[in-house]
Amino acid sequence: MPKRTLPNYLTLIIKGLSMGAADVVPGVSGGTIAFITGIYEELVFSLKSVNADAFKKIFKNGLYAFWQTVNGNFLFSVFLGVLISVFSLARLLEYLLNSYPIFVWSFFFGLIIASAIYISGKIKHWNLIRILGLLMGIAIAYLVTQLSPAQTTEAYWFVFLSGALAVCAMILPGISGAFILLLLGKYQFILGAIGDLNVLILLIFLMGAIVGLISFSNMLSWFLKKYHDTTVAVLAGFMIGSLNKVWPWKKTTESFVDRHGEIQPLVEKNILPSAYETIYEANSYFIYAIIAAFIGFMLIFSIEYIMKKTWKKE
Repeated sequence: MPKRTLPNYLTLIIKGLSMGAADVVPGVSGGTIAFITGIYEELVFSLKSVNADAFKKIFKNGLYAFWQTVNGNFLFSVFLGVLISVFSLARLLEYLLNSYPIFVWSFFFGLIIASAIYISGKIKHWNLIRILGLLMGIAIAYLVTQLSPAQTTEAYWFVFLSGALAVCAMILPGISGAFILLLLGKYQFILGAIGDLNVLILLIFLMGAIVGLISFSNMLSWFLKKYHDTTVAVLAGFMIGSLNKVWPWKKTTESFVDRHGEIQPLVEKNILPSAYETIYEANSYFIYAIIAAFIGFMLIFSIEYIMKKTWKKE
């Protein structure tokens, strides 16, 4: 467990803020941001340590021993940032996606391409198994993004299940927890609960998220320990496959009315910028989209550069 100072923990909170912002967007994963900022594996292994043996230490050795075992300072800092971000940025991101969708999706498109390159670079030796893992990750993520959202119950048990499934996707780079909620028909429902501060729904959802997070992190940590490079290849594939979801120019084939009474896209099809201009008789902002994608792309390598220069001791 690395030794950290107060500035290090403030940095972790900022990373958590970035993860939370990404998780609100249907198509961008908090796991992607965790990978970019260099905390992914520590996050997975820290979550995995939250188990029955760790809780036994509370009675045997005290709360401090438990906190040390689960890397409590790290988890608290990251998830504090995530929670602050979700509750403070949910409405802002909703506004940006509604008002400037092409620019926002273009930015994330460039960001994810650079992230996939960055993560792939972590694999020193490629072989057939790792290449197949990459291709499998691409195929799975692409197929997930092709699924149509479902109409589902608002029963408490399904809210709990939605939390468990969404949070599993949250720590998978490339597969967005928000998008899983969209597929489950609960994205607007949970956003509404956040906006209205529906404490009961949020607590049930949070309980599901905690159970899903601890369970899934155990499985993922095992794969990272036993088959590290192959697992990373699959995760990189998830990111590449998710590009289908964040393509900036889309044609809406099905829509729905949100909680504000506004019509929102439900099922969309990717189209070329020229087709977008023809169908909607609107500017595709192609050049500006390229610039936004370039900014997203360069941001990843800028973060990597800053990490190497500033966060070496973390």
